[in-house]
Amino acid sequence: MQLVVCLKFMSELKSISPLDGRYQNDVKDLSPIFSESALMKYRLIIEIEYLLALSHEPKIKEVREFNDEDRVNLRMIYEKFSEEEALKVKKIEKTTNHDVKSVEYYLKDKLKKINGLKDYLEFVHFALTSEDVNNLAYSLMLKDGVAVYLRSLRTLLKELKSLSWANKNVALLSLTHGQPASPTTVGKELAVFYYRLFRQLDVLSQIKLQGKFSGAVGNWSAQAAAYGRVDWPAFSQTFIESFGLEFNPLTTQIESHDGLAQVYHALIRINNIIRDLNQDVWLYISRGVLKQHKVKGEVGSSTMPHKINPWKFENSDGNLGLANALLSQLANQLPVSKLQRDLSDSTALRNQGAALAYALLALKSTLDGLARLEVDRQAAQAELDNHWEILAEPIQVVLRRLGYDQPYEKLKQLTRGVRITRAALQQLVRGLKIPKPKKDQLLKLTPEKYIGLAAKLVEKYLK
Repeated sequence: MQLVVCLKFMSELKSISPLDGRYQNDVKDLSPIFSESALMKYRLIIEIEYLLALSHEPKIKEVREFNDEDRVNLRMIYEKFSEEEALKVKKIEKTTNHDVKSVEYYLKDKLKKINGLKDYLEFVHFALTSEDVNNLAYSLMLKDGVAVYLRSLRTLLKELKSLSWANKNVALLSLTHGQPASPTTVGKELAVFYYRLFRQLDVLSQIKLQGKFSGAVGNWSAQAAAYGRVDWPAFSQTFIESFGLEFNPLTTQIESHDGLAQVYHALIRINNIIRDLNQDVWLYISRGVLKQHKVKGEVGSSTMPHKINPWKFENSDGNLGLANALLSQLANQLPVSKLQRDLSDSTALRNQGAALAYALLALKSTLDGLARLEVDRQAAQAELDNHWEILAEPIQVVLRRLGYDQPYEKLKQLTRGVRITRAALQQLVRGLKIPKPKKDQLLKLTPEKYIGLAAKLVEKYLK
C-alpha cells in the first residue's frame, strides 16, 4: 500500500499537466473517459458493436448471426479492457504508427482466440475509415464527460438555491458603476446566477451530438461496392442512434463537428456565468459583507499571518480561463476542414478532455468557496446606514405620482454626489408639502426596507 501511494505521488510530481498532477484527485472521474486507454476502449466499443450489427444484417451472408455466447464474448473484450490490454495496443502502434489500425489489429488477435469467430476477422473495421470509428468514440466520450460535469453543476445549483432562500430578506447595498445604488438582497443576487445557470444547463442537456458512419468520403462507396443490396444509410442510422447519437447523413470523410461546437459553446457560456459569480462574490468579500470561515491549518499569506484570501474563487477564475481558451479553440477549429479531410481535428479532439477537466476543476473550486462563506449582516447593515441618499429614488417617484413639480431635479440638486444622513433625509421629507399619509410612508422608509420585490422574486422563481 505504501509503495502504491509513493508511486502515485511520484507520478503526480512528474506530470506535465497539473490536471494529472496537482489536481488529479479533483478530476479523477474524467480519467476513465478521456485518457488514452479510455479512447482505445471507446474505439473498441464501436468496432465490436459494428461487427455485431453486421451479423444482424440478413443481406450480409458471409457473417452468420452471432449467438448469445458470441455476443457476451465479444462485449467482454471492451468491458474488461484494462491498462495491461491498452499496453498491447500501444505495442502494436509502435509498428503501425496508426492508432485506429492498432485497435483493429488488437481486436483481430482477440477474435482468433474465441471459438467460432476467427472466420470473421476481415469483417472487423469492414469498409470503414478511421473517422467512422473516431467521430462516434469522441462524441460518446464527450457525452459521458458532460454527464459527469453536470452532476457537479447541479450541486452548484442546489447550493445557490439554498443560499438564495436563506438570504432572500438580507438587505444589501447595490453598486451600479461602482457607486451606491438602490438596495437589493443577498438572496436575490445569488438567485440571478442560479437562474442563468439553470437555463444554460437546460440548453446543454438538450444538445444531441451527431455521428457519421459513411466511409472514406461520406458516400458509403466501399460498402455499396461490396454489398449493393444493403441500405447502408438506414443501417448506419440505426447503428448510430443505438448509442444515443443523432445520424448525420451528409458529410465528407469527417463528421462536421457542429454538434461538438454547440456543446463547447454551451460550456463557455456556463463558465462565463460562473466567472461572473466568482467576481461578484470576490467583491462582496472585499467589501466585508461576505466573510470566510477560517480553516484550521491553512495559510493565507507566507508573510501576513492575518489573511484569509478568497483563493478558491481566484483558482476557479484561472481554470475557467484555461477551459474557455481550449473550448473556444475547439469550437473554432473543428467545424473547419480542408476539402474532404485534414488531420487538424484529430490532434485538437484529444484535448476536449482537458477543456472539460479545467471547467470541472473550476466549478468544484467555486463550490468549495461558497461552502466557506457566510453573510456578515452587521457589515451589510453598516453599508446601508452610511448611504441614506439612495432613498432619493423612491422619494422622487412618489412625488411624481403626487404631481410634485420637478421632483427628480430637486432631489438631484440635494443628493447627487453627496452622502446624506438619516436625519438630513427625514428633515427633507418633513419639509415636503404632500399629504400626511404619504409623508408618513416616506418617513418610515429605510435603506434596508427598500428592497422592492427581491424576496418575492426568490420565492416565485426558485421554487
